[in-house]
Amino acid sequence: MIHLWVEGFFEVFATVVIAYLCSELGFLKKSSALRATYLTTILYLGSGVIGTLHHLYFSGTPSFIAAMGAVFSALEVVPLTLIGFEVLKTLKLSLEAEGFYRWPLRFFIATCFWNLVGAGVFGFLINPPIVLYYSQGLNTTPIHAHSALFGVYGCLALALMLFALREFVPEDAWNEKWLRFAFWTINGGLVGMLVLGLVPNGFYQLAVSINHGTWFARSAEVLSSPWMRWTVWLRIPGDIVFAIGALAMFVFTVRAIIAVFRFPVQTTRPELTAAER
Repeated sequence: MIHLWVEGFFEVFATVVIAYLCSELGFLKKSSALRATYLTTILYLGSGVIGTLHHLYFSGTPSFIAAMGAVFSALEVVPLTLIGFEVLKTLKLSLEAEGFYRWPLRFFIATCFWNLVGAGVFGFLINPPIVLYYSQGLNTTPIHAHSALFGVYGCLALALMLFALREFVPEDAWNEKWLRFAFWTINGGLVGMLVLGLVPNGFYQLAVSINHGTWFARSAEVLSSPWMRWTVWLRIPGDIVFAIGALAMFVFTVRAIIAVFRFPVQTTRPELTAAER
């Protein structure tokens, strides 16, 4: 159900929204935005349903069906990843130009990064039939789920919210210290959650499944083993850092909204110069 939504719609939505906004702001060539939009639409129409077939390994379907699902599912992250690389390259070449939309754009970059790592690398890591045979129902799935769900769609939601707020929040209420802190703690906490907890936990269980069978990897003996318990505890620091970042973003948003009602303005966007027009 989740992947019918994600692979059937949301990958297209994320790519088109980021392509449109970044091209309008001049951080992405319109030709590149158009190519990415066409590519993600073609993949959506041609593989949105096929990409979900990697879930059908144990439902009696031929193995090549699951293989097709794995390949097409992995291809769906390509357009957004290409956009992210081009936007990042543009920002490096023109750091001053990103000033007004600095942090909304950086959350867009985070979206593209986690789309590549969480949805692409960690997603494809558990999709091929030979891996899925051993990893179905293990803690390898939360590695992909956590990094893809918040990394892609969470950062995208924050980026779109910040784009909207940037238009009407008074300049003196736009406190970038809160945003900088929130950005790095949210993404750093997610990295810590993966590196310290989810990855060692999931890969240990996968190794047990390969060596002794899936039934044993899911047994109480393995799930209650010292290694599994320690990796659960090691995940807590990343969770705490992530929660602090989310709280910082909440504080920034509340302060910004209060400032809007207290000092309403039409826009804080600087007027374009003649050269820019």
